[in-house]
Amino acid sequence: MTKADIVKNISDQTGVDKTDVQMIAEKFMDEIKNSLQKNNNVYLRGFGSFIVKTRAEKTGRNISKNTAVIIPAHNIPSFKPSKTFVESVKKNVPVGQLKITSMPSGKKRKRHKVATHKRKKRARANRHKKK
Repeated sequence: MTKADIVKNISDQTGVDKTDVQMIAEKFMDEIKNSLQKNNNVYLRGFGSFIVKTRAEKTGRNISKNTAVIIPAHNIPSFKPSKTFVESVKKNVPVGQLKITSMPSGKKRKRHKVATHKRKKRARANRHKKK
């Protein structure tokens, strides 16, 4: 579901003009962004919390140059659903029935490089076992 779908659904259900709903949705998201940028968490009872998480400094790898890279500590926005929200999803979405939709812009999802790397590594190991 995209933002346009949400605006259309709210407009259809409430009878409020789409442009007004669009403006309210934009302002709502702007308020959440502004609050998080000021390091203030946003708590919506029954829905969840938009919080700022701190990631510790870590060492990463630049695989093309085969060098270690220090990734500095940084803050990221995060969403934590409320217990009632989590329970309602658990109750209403059957296991194995998760619907994966395509990207709204029509772009295809890229396969994760790590998974490809692991498959190639297993294939190499299996070739050496046969000899």
